[in-house]
Amino acid sequence: MEKQALPASSCSLVLLEETKKSPFPLTNGGGGYPSSASNGSLVPLGAGVAGSACSSGACARSDKKVSVANGTGPGYQERETWTRQMDFIMSCVGFAVGLGNVWRFPYLCYKNGGGVFLIPYLLFIFVGGIPIFFLEIALGQFMKAGSINVWNIAPLFKGLGYASMVIVFFCNTYYIMVLAWGFYYLIKSFNTTLPWSTCNNEWNTPSCLEIFRHQDCNNASVPNDTIISGNMTCAQLAEARSPIIEFWENKVLNISTGLDDIGQFNWELTLCLMAVWVLVYFCVWKGVKSTGKIVYFTATFPYVVLIILLVRGVTLPGATTGIMYYLKPDWSKLEEAQVWIDAGTQIFFSYAIGLGALTALGSYNRFNNDCYKDAFVLALINSGTSFFAGFVVFSILGFMANEQGVDISQVAESGPGLAFIAYPMAVSLMPVAPLWAALFFFMLLLLGLDSQFVGVEGFVTGILDLFPGRHVYRYKREIAVAICCLLCFIIDLSMVTQGGMYVFQLFDYYSASGMTLLWQAFWECIVVAWVYGADRFMDDVARMIGYRPFPWMKWCWSFITPCVCMGIFLFHLVNYKPLTYNNVYVYPWWGEVIGWCLALSSMLCIPISLLYKLFRAKGTFKERWAHLTCPVWGAHHLEYMAPDIKSLSSLSPGTDDNKVIIFESVM
Repeated sequence: MEKQALPASSCSLVLLEETKKSPFPLTNGGGGYPSSASNGSLVPLGAGVAGSACSSGACARSDKKVSVANGTGPGYQERETWTRQMDFIMSCVGFAVGLGNVWRFPYLCYKNGGGVFLIPYLLFIFVGGIPIFFLEIALGQFMKAGSINVWNIAPLFKGLGYASMVIVFFCNTYYIMVLAWGFYYLIKSFNTTLPWSTCNNEWNTPSCLEIFRHQDCNNASVPNDTIISGNMTCAQLAEARSPIIEFWENKVLNISTGLDDIGQFNWELTLCLMAVWVLVYFCVWKGVKSTGKIVYFTATFPYVVLIILLVRGVTLPGATTGIMYYLKPDWSKLEEAQVWIDAGTQIFFSYAIGLGALTALGSYNRFNNDCYKDAFVLALINSGTSFFAGFVVFSILGFMANEQGVDISQVAESGPGLAFIAYPMAVSLMPVAPLWAALFFFMLLLLGLDSQFVGVEGFVTGILDLFPGRHVYRYKREIAVAICCLLCFIIDLSMVTQGGMYVFQLFDYYSASGMTLLWQAFWECIVVAWVYGADRFMDDVARMIGYRPFPWMKWCWSFITPCVCMGIFLFHLVNYKPLTYNNVYVYPWWGEVIGWCLALSSMLCIPISLLYKLFRAKGTFKERWAHLTCPVWGAHHLEYMAPDIKSLSSLSPGTDDNKVIIFESVM
């Protein structure tokens, strides 16, 4: 085979040469490098690699310290791997395919004019979604580390890892509230008559109306003071409210007047929240060996229910009108900046990009797993589920509009309550309504549950990777998961009050969507493509999967995706609008300040960490940069990047022939 030049990575070459001069036994990737702190810190050279250091992209003889890799010999735990590769696929499906597909995506379609939203959505899949999705999985698989230590590939930018940890922590905190609401609805479904289907409950108002007859009022010959439905005139009918909406706002949320009116705790919701957190804890506490089995059920069962609901939905009157509203684009919407911002945001949110969880899941893969193929399969499943769920939602919206005699855009209020308004309406109209309601909300619980516990898994993985393997003690993972869940639960208590919905929207709008994810994705591409090297990482991927990915990935990482991310980011800032609830309540100035603090808490991790490391280092700026961007390799790199290591042992150390052989084996 023709010899090729080593791509801009002479550091790894010298480490291999020096290791050959003082060989260590290789068993399961162990002992190839001297031990260091597991957080990738610089340690004094040991006997094996005395005197090597990185300078200006090359390794030169020096008395300085050098970045060396984790040991996996005595005292260190070998990293877990998935029992089957399908465990990884199902975990990614469970994490990425969740409430964002059947709750957020249809809501954004409704908000942004229906089918027109699909145009920017599909565009951003190929210029942003798939390239970064693949980048994060491949990076985790190559570095065998969680969201923080994975940036040992360029230690100067380890702030990216801390930023992703902050984002996923916020996401874990507020995302679970949707599960608590779903669990509350599930419990209420076990009644002979669904509580949201009638107007004779204590939380209903005089404006509540079960059956709307707007079509009678649309007749111009009928005066406004004519009694049409019950004791209501046409004028009063225009202000009538569905019992479903009243159940959501008056009973479940018991919503207050604003963010400054927190009100009382909803103890029923608090117990539901506690139950969901306990469930999440026992799904995560034993690691990927158990998580990989649970997702087989939590990731597949929702599809069965979605198919059943679609069959029921398309048989309802008005469903065709709703589906046409979903498919027929309103071209004028493309002129609105918010449509493009929401499309880009939805891609990053739905694909779970920038959260660090995909990196954690990829780190448990076999080193030679074909993550390139996995990325395309998972992207197809993710986007296909979103598109399919839209048919279910809009067939039901069409039916609701037909029943009430109004336009589809008026059948549900805007906001995250869409799934708790349109869907309950659908199941209440089916035969044996309590059974269908329980089935649907059980599906909703499963959809969010696997996303939630995989997010917690990603956060805990990043935390545990910061501790050296020699500090292993019993129940370390169990204690870490318990602390994480308890801390999130305490913060969640602010969201089970009467003003909790305002707090929830504050987290959703600022902390884990929009600007933060775009900022994170931008820097991930810059660091891998321009600091570490796009061609260099493509070679690393080729070592793992056995072939070189299509150059489109490299072009996206280097140029297209960073430009798209920064373009939407700047567009978002220019077109920034204050947060509102239901387009009526405007958040106070201090509420926006809290929101911006949530956003900046993750975004500032990158520049602050970078400046701190540069100021702490010694030497000229060029020397500091070269030293801090030199990768910290793991012991598994020696095993997999030098497969012919046995043949090397027969060569005398330090000879030119030895260097040539190592040079080829690295490739």
